[in-house]
Amino acid sequence: MRLFHHPLSANARRVVVTTKELGTNVEYVLVDLAKGEQKKPEYLKLNPNGRVPTLDDGGWILWESNAIMLYLADRTPKQTLLPSESRARADVTRWMFWTAHHWGPAVGVLNFERMIKKFRGLEQDAKEIERGEALVTDLARVLEQSLEGKEWLAQDRLTLADISVAAPLIALETAQLPVMRNGAHPNLRAWFQRVSDLPSWRAAAA
Repeated sequence: MRLFHHPLSANARRVVVTTKELGTNVEYVLVDLAKGEQKKPEYLKLNPNGRVPTLDDGGWILWESNAIMLYLADRTPKQTLLPSESRARADVTRWMFWTAHHWGPAVGVLNFERMIKKFRGLEQDAKEIERGEALVTDLARVLEQSLEGKEWLAQDRLTLADISVAAPLIALETAQLPVMRNGAHPNLRAWFQRVSDLPSWRAAAA
């Protein structure tokens, strides 16, 4: 099994952390995004979207980070990241869908304007920054309220929900995300610290 990834990709980060939490026997294959390797014909044959991550399981190819996470968890006996009971499982996958459709794209607006455009020497769009700030602020409020009195998002333990939602926060500094500033969002801050302290997260970041 091979996982094509890049350490600065939030989507790849969540899958790498998942493999380490599950103890998955996988070969990590670096795709150099700065060199455009994700757009080369040989990689596009694996993932026509030209993005990371991509999983190659003996020639069976799967892309989309949350789908890969679910697949790996389903293949792992006695794992605890994805519950088997229907409502508990739906609670976990609800947050994964929320991240894919709301949280990740919102963070992506600021990441593109403040980090990617800077890297490419492009001018920032003030209106897009304002829009991104508003989106991230509103969604951070949802997280803050949902974490009230809880250590983890969906269950009383770490699940795929926590890994999925935490991944976009690797852009916390580079994208200057409007969360956890000046003591704001204490629940979110404490939760993200717990995730960041996981050996699997530290290994993926390294």
